[in-house]
Amino acid sequence: MSEVILGIDLGTTHSAVGVVESGFPILLANESGKRIMPSAVWFGEDEVEVGEKALRRRGVDPVVTSVKRLMGRKLHEVEDFPLECTRGEGGGVRVLGRSPEEVSAEILRELKRIAEWRLETEVHKAVITVPAYFNEGQRAATKRAGELAGLEVVRIINEPTAAALAYGLDRLDDRSRVAVYDFGGGTFDLSILEMQDGVFQVLSTHGDTRLGGDDLDVALWQWVAEKCGLPAEPGPRELAEAERVKRALSDRSEEVFRLPFAESGNVELAVSREDFERIAAPILERTMACCKRALSDADLTVEELDAVVLVGGSTRIPAVRDRVERLFGRSPDLSQHPDEAIALGATIQAGVMSGAMRQVVLLDVTPLSLGIETFGGLMNVLIPRNTTIPCKAGEMFTNAVAGQRSMKIRVLQGEREMARDNWPLGDFEVAFETAEKGRARVGVQFRIDESGLLEVLARDVATGVDTVVEIDSAAVDVDDDRVEQMVSESVEHAFDDMAERIFTEARLKAEELLKAVDAVMAQGDGLVTDEEAAEIRRLSASVEEAMEKGEPNPLKAAVQALDQATEGVAARLVEKAMEESLMKKLGD
Repeated sequence: MSEVILGIDLGTTHSAVGVVESGFPILLANESGKRIMPSAVWFGEDEVEVGEKALRRRGVDPVVTSVKRLMGRKLHEVEDFPLECTRGEGGGVRVLGRSPEEVSAEILRELKRIAEWRLETEVHKAVITVPAYFNEGQRAATKRAGELAGLEVVRIINEPTAAALAYGLDRLDDRSRVAVYDFGGGTFDLSILEMQDGVFQVLSTHGDTRLGGDDLDVALWQWVAEKCGLPAEPGPRELAEAERVKRALSDRSEEVFRLPFAESGNVELAVSREDFERIAAPILERTMACCKRALSDADLTVEELDAVVLVGGSTRIPAVRDRVERLFGRSPDLSQHPDEAIALGATIQAGVMSGAMRQVVLLDVTPLSLGIETFGGLMNVLIPRNTTIPCKAGEMFTNAVAGQRSMKIRVLQGEREMARDNWPLGDFEVAFETAEKGRARVGVQFRIDESGLLEVLARDVATGVDTVVEIDSAAVDVDDDRVEQMVSESVEHAFDDMAERIFTEARLKAEELLKAVDAVMAQGDGLVTDEEAAEIRRLSASVEEAMEKGEPNPLKAAVQALDQATEGVAARLVEKAMEESLMKKLGD
């Protein structure tokens, strides 16, 4: 009998757990018969309540909801969270005195309890879903939450990829390209996948880890607050009522926003569906920008897609479905349960890993390039974006100056040419014996596992000593508002970035070449003829002038001209060195 591995959708608003039984993926219901559990946690003095029980306490006691928005974040990155957040270890976040991982662990612990109650056996392993655009720190935080709940997280899987697995399970013999529009409570992703003969390959993905139904709730409250002269900053009561009205407007053309005992008395305001659609329009347009970028990255047009699958609770909103239909030119596929598809896909992947299902293979991608900073502040990419994972890649680096005793490996994520414009994921030092410039060698290898987690290995070639670092949230300080902008910024600044890279590379070579030229000219031992010396001085002046002007292409051309002019001198220097070495050996 294969080992049981759970499939878990750890959602912003709702969560669910499933397992493969007799070759079929099923979601497990709690004692009330509900397969979907609110991602809500209440902390008492000696007890914890999760799900519906926790929500019943909202309005009386603080209840943590949407904690997924805090995962892997720093305190200064947190915006619009309904409960007060305080500074945690390493600049992280704490809410009600607990880390986001600890709160999420309570949700996972309850899902684990439901599974063990239904299956009548202990369970220790799980596949957990995350938004496709979760960074390394957020993925690592999700894994730690699972471990705190007593689960070995055998794989992290992207949510839209999980939804595509659920969609494509009965289409394994077909070849099709599918866009999965995943608009949940706290995050948005658009992924494009190709399915053929049971192989699911992600072609591209784009999204925003701070864009979801919660933002619609905040926007609706701010509209009501403006109409009624109330503070724009919402609390838990305001957000709960905004969510209720939002849901009601998916079925009705008008709903009354009721908030008794507000600061200025009881609030009663009629909200029409048209009002809500105007409020929601700017947020929906942000999802459209992500869709267009994912299509561009996959090098596909909307006509080349076979289906557009909607998942996530926010896709129940009629305005969302209408906007998707207008962009993609076809009616969206509504065959998947908005709240259950991701959990079902995670369950399928868990079944594949446990051996309970064998006909599916999943090939995911990394959404952004990964690399290290090199001399001169350049970004050296080791793993380009949209590389199929798992994967690994490496490169050899040398010391930039003589006498150097260590090398700082600074790990970066992003699409810009200069290191400063990308996100720092972490750094560490690799020590080695001092050597002449370019003689010490350090091999750097990046490895991304099936869950998208990054491991960096640096090896001192001389000693064979390895330094291995796993990237986690303590090393991540990334403003996720820039996630959706990174690729578009790389396009917007492409010419400027490339010009700066060309200039920097040319400047580094120029500085090295000018030093070598000065050393040769100072020797005065007949290696350089008067004619050569005059030409070299002229070209050296051209290089220095181009450096001062800061123009990339003229500097590159000047360096190439000086390099060519010194080729003969360099050859004579090598011959002289070889002769001296030979004479020394003969003398010995």
